[in-house]
Amino acid sequence: MKVIKQSFEIIQLPENALLLIEKAGRTCYKSEDKISEGTAEIFGKRLLDSQHESVLEHVSVSVRFITNRGVSHEIVRHRMCSFSQESTRYVNYNHKEMEFILPVWWEEWSMEQQNLWTKSIENAEKTYSELIALKVTPEKAREVLPNSLKTEIVVTANIREWRHIFQLRCSKKAHPQMRELMRICCHEFKKKIPVLFDDIELE
Repeated sequence: MKVIKQSFEIIQLPENALLLIEKAGRTCYKSEDKISEGTAEIFGKRLLDSQHESVLEHVSVSVRFITNRGVSHEIVRHRMCSFSQESTRYVNYNHKEMEFILPVWWEEWSMEQQNLWTKSIENAEKTYSELIALKVTPEKAREVLPNSLKTEIVVTANIREWRHIFQLRCSKKAHPQMRELMRICCHEFKKKIPVLFDDIELE
């Protein structure tokens, strides 16, 4: 058994994202002749100011998340995305060390609470292994696996949808585990394309 922290990696983001958005947006006004060095950022800001965000849908970004099953179940509720997720039906976790995600509130817990959580995932791993040993298939043995189980999921969405995701999931109303993951992800988006994400508040 191994306990790890959740993480993410941006695996695909077009280097010319802002230029693609500008070219698409200026088609509406037939003002392509105004494209020059530095105009893409200005144009992107203007789109946000005028709430003309449909143009942002021309650029998609793919992110690989390593998180727990509970968070992944919330991620896939977003409609305008494509998902590819590690399958508990086909992955036999008895072939390798089972991984679990550390709860973000771990430091807030007492020693007794921490020990109880650790014991619960140890029991889940043990029971799963025993079921596999009894020739139970992974798709059936998975019934004993907890929300804390580590999963990997690749999410592809357009810029407009990523903005929507961050606005919802970085809020104080979001689940703490989800909120922590999306806050650090949004922070990276802010570094990569600041003009399109700097207005999103990280509460």
